[in-house]
Amino acid sequence: MIEEILLDAGADVSRMLPFLFVAFLIIEALEHHSAEFTARAFAKLGKAGPVLGAAAGCIPQCGFSVLSANLYAGGIISAGTLISVFVATSDEAVLIILGNPGQGKEVLLLLAVKLVIAVTAGYGVDFFLGKYIFVPKEEGNLCAHCGCHEHQAGILRPALRHTVKIFIYLFIFTIFLNFCIEVIGVQGLSEILLGDTWLQPAASAVVGMIPNCAASVMLTELYLNGAISFASVIAGLSTGAGAGLVVLFKMNQNKKENLKILGVLFAIGTAAGLLAELIF
Repeated sequence: MIEEILLDAGADVSRMLPFLFVAFLIIEALEHHSAEFTARAFAKLGKAGPVLGAAAGCIPQCGFSVLSANLYAGGIISAGTLISVFVATSDEAVLIILGNPGQGKEVLLLLAVKLVIAVTAGYGVDFFLGKYIFVPKEEGNLCAHCGCHEHQAGILRPALRHTVKIFIYLFIFTIFLNFCIEVIGVQGLSEILLGDTWLQPAASAVVGMIPNCAASVMLTELYLNGAISFASVIAGLSTGAGAGLVVLFKMNQNKKENLKILGVLFAIGTAAGLLAELIF
């Protein structure tokens, strides 16, 4: 059984490798040429910030969440714009779903739902909670520690590094998931993960806040294998800001402010998941 699980996991993940590499190559090229432009655009848009933030966050990878965390710490963007980027960010989830044949509609639905949630949440935070969260700060360097200059050596090596990293995560988690399905079945795994209860979206939202792309890999694979619902993966990916949360706590000196943002992000993700349970 172990040999079969290993072979199946290797075959499943290997089929995704060419797609992942090409996708990461394109993303690295975009980030290489547009990071500073995006920073300036965020600084100038003002009230339109949540819309741009949501659109930028939809691009796979957590680069824009890292950029927005730096801009927020420098007093360039509002709390609502930051939240819109964090909510829209799905890390590698979109690429993983696209790497599975016949999942194009799932990606479009996921992006559409998250875009609506991100824009709504961004404006909601700015209009109703902004003055309770944001602490005025001195504007700093737009690109300080944002990663804008990490690609000076080119885009091939970073794309290859991201591909290998995600391949390892996918391979390890696919082995674990296949073993669980073989032993307890999809239904049993879903019950362990609080399936068919309102707690599953909340639990997924907690998992999503783990500042590592492994969280988005885990949530996406669980969803694709039917262990968690669409609503739960929405909840988890809505809180999945990736490395953006780490950068926020590192660069923004007001820890109380950071904790408020974290709490708001969790509340939005959980609420979005519960609402999705009613709609989908």
